[in-house]
Amino acid sequence: MTATPHRPDDGVYDVAVIGGGIVGAAVARELSGHHVSVALLEARDDVGDGTSKANTAILHTGFDAKPGTLESRLVARGYHLLSDYAKATGIPVEHTGAVLVAWNEEELEALPGLKEKAEANGYPHCRIVGADEVYRSVPDLGEGVLGGLTVPDESIICTWTTNLALATDARQRGTTILLEHAVTAVDTAGDVTVLSTGGGEVRARWVVNAAGLGADHIDRLFGHDRFTVTPRRGELFVFDKLARPMVDKIVLPVPSSRGKGVLISPTIYGNVMLGPTAEDLDDRTDTATSEHGYDFLLTKGERLMPRLLAEEVTASYAGLRAAIDHPDYLIEASPGQRYLLVGGIRSTGLTAGLAIAEHARTLLEEAGLALRARGDLPDPPRMPNIGEAATRPYQDAERIAADPAYGTVVCFCERVTEGEIRDACHAPVPARTLEGLRRRTRAMNGRCQGFFCGAAVAALHTRYQNHDGCHSQHKDNR
Repeated sequence: MTATPHRPDDGVYDVAVIGGGIVGAAVARELSGHHVSVALLEARDDVGDGTSKANTAILHTGFDAKPGTLESRLVARGYHLLSDYAKATGIPVEHTGAVLVAWNEEELEALPGLKEKAEANGYPHCRIVGADEVYRSVPDLGEGVLGGLTVPDESIICTWTTNLALATDARQRGTTILLEHAVTAVDTAGDVTVLSTGGGEVRARWVVNAAGLGADHIDRLFGHDRFTVTPRRGELFVFDKLARPMVDKIVLPVPSSRGKGVLISPTIYGNVMLGPTAEDLDDRTDTATSEHGYDFLLTKGERLMPRLLAEEVTASYAGLRAAIDHPDYLIEASPGQRYLLVGGIRSTGLTAGLAIAEHARTLLEEAGLALRARGDLPDPPRMPNIGEAATRPYQDAERIAADPAYGTVVCFCERVTEGEIRDACHAPVPARTLEGLRRRTRAMNGRCQGFFCGAAVAALHTRYQNHDGCHSQHKDNR
């Protein structure tokens, strides 16, 4: 039987993609646009539950990337691809713009070089401005601003919906999503690679390693020793929605060698975010917040925007970035092994994901994978809106009239309705846990953090999760 995009031939997939974050989901989606069978393997119990869920959620222009690098090229390309994809799928985006703020003479003197770097990256729209214009743009900044650099096309985006849209699109194109399939060993049998996982063996002719924090471990299973991942913890504060009028654009620091530094940014959910820190760790699972992280952010916040610290903190969280000992993205094919490494994808992977997928497809073709584009692709999925800039279900009278569940608010902090919880459980890539439900709907994500609504949300999740339609979807996505 000839392999189809929906079924592996003789139990062997044409391609197995390891890692269900934004990059892995984007690669699976891209490859599923061709006449090959694809499996997407994720170690956790949901897609987007690793590095991809806890970043600063900025759609970057790539203005400050190092010119001439693969990262700079793919971020610039990815910005346009993701902007278009967001429009097609309904991923929440707000084009807020950004301003880099110089607080001392050294930072002020760095602004012309940053403007030149942006132009070298093909972004000619940055403008150096004086302190008066910075304060007109963001009046609540602390004292001492000397000048700034505007970046009018930087935007905020929902990273959760981006990951889910890509995974849903991949699934609807025929990708098999295999959750709880952490890869523990690699073996070869002729022209087939056998991946031993916690969910059983997966056999594939080609393998793509987009495992994020675990990418170096997977690479070593293939016999390489090219790089080492250092988990870099970034802690953030999320301030209450009452703080949002203070911050209607992204406030960036002048970047250093350790990253982009601490920023202040609005979120598409109507909050304000302060962070991240940058702390190198040994433990790849340590996403706990810390006392010294809090102290660091409070000190930075006091300098950047003292009034912000008078507002309530709704939540604090930490994410891990996959820092590597390599100055650029590390995307390399090993044709003899029918293996592609996609490693060292920093926080810019959110923006660059679709472009990385294009690049991965090209490298795989050059390495010998035969790809023939399909002409029968489904339309991209239309994702539920969980952003504040567009109409939400509780505000949509026509929708509520057609289905009263969209008028039954369950989470009052975030205005999440029963209809949205039901839909998240019955989606092509359903919410299998309460944390997965939180990322799909915002339920329990508000100032009460589930204290008042948690029991009701959990009861609805159990009810709809056990519904026959949802149960069958779970089986398909194990």
